[in-house]
Amino acid sequence: MALAVCLLFDPETDRAIRRLWAALEEAGVGTLLSHTHRRHVPHLSYAVLRTFDVEAVATVVGALAAGPALQVRFSAVGLFPRGRGSLLTPATQPLLARQLAVVEAVTSTGADLHWHYQPGRWIPHCSLTTGTSQELLPTAAVRAFDVLPLEGRAVGAALIDSGTGQRWPLATLP
Repeated sequence: MALAVCLLFDPETDRAIRRLWAALEEAGVGTLLSHTHRRHVPHLSYAVLRTFDVEAVATVVGALAAGPALQVRFSAVGLFPRGRGSLLTPATQPLLARQLAVVEAVTSTGADLHWHYQPGRWIPHCSLTTGTSQELLPTAAVRAFDVLPLEGRAVGAALIDSGTGQRWPLATLP
């Protein structure tokens, strides 16, 4: 079980990513649509915590200054170890600054931040596949490039338990 601090997309971007998940599933590529609890939503994670106190994390993230909607432009496909494919968006200064503020806030609670989300290591992405075989990764990439570039906005945020899909919506956009 892990807790993620996630940006959530506007309805049009959310639908586009869900359509891509469905197209990948039709091509035999497993996506977040069918992964684990099947309650995944399209998102971009600022931070993933391995140990945490949900209430403490919600409090510190909720105390951060609210920001405006963030523009995202998914323009590349990333293939990570263990069959993980993602849509990539540039690490803009506003996005990096907001991620750093979230990381500093959540780690101040004593939460254990996954090393992939440490500043300087974090690659902003929206997950598509998990555990996909090497043979299917090219199919995933080709299908993703069919919809790229994908421009949208992050308009909301939530804490999400990756093990159960439980969500705690945040009142503001950190």
